[in-house]
Amino acid sequence: MVKTMNQKISIVLMLFSIGYLYLSFNLREYPYVPVDSDLVPKVLGFILFGLAILLYFDKSSETKEQKAKRDVPKREIPMMLGVAGMILIYIFLFEMIGFLIMTALFVFGCAAFLGYRRWVTNVIVSLLFPGILYYVFNYLLQIRLPQGILPF
Repeated sequence: MVKTMNQKISIVLMLFSIGYLYLSFNLREYPYVPVDSDLVPKVLGFILFGLAILLYFDKSSETKEQKAKRDVPKREIPMMLGVAGMILIYIFLFEMIGFLIMTALFVFGCAAFLGYRRWVTNVIVSLLFPGILYYVFNYLLQIRLPQGILPF
């Protein structure tokens, strides 16, 4: 039944999307908002499930080059673990600190950790990106993001 790597990955993704959709359907509903906070997670969960099904039935075979690309060099494992740690810290502090501050710190810290050395560009991007997203979600889409310690 499960022969290729694509089929194995697709099964994992299907199970993940089912769990994700279960959690999405259990999100709290907010009164008096036109687009509730559970819309985007539900749409993403269904898209992930559909793409996982397509991946399962994909007929392409894996070449030796693709198998070689899948091997992660040992020197990159600490980098991957560092980024995973930053993601966990971001998730843990997201609601307490707020979207704007945590996303700015995450974008700046992750780019610096991965070796991006143009500090001015990094600061501008790490401030503009969450600022624009916050504005779009809160004021245009009327989807409330966690404000955290900020008063707005």
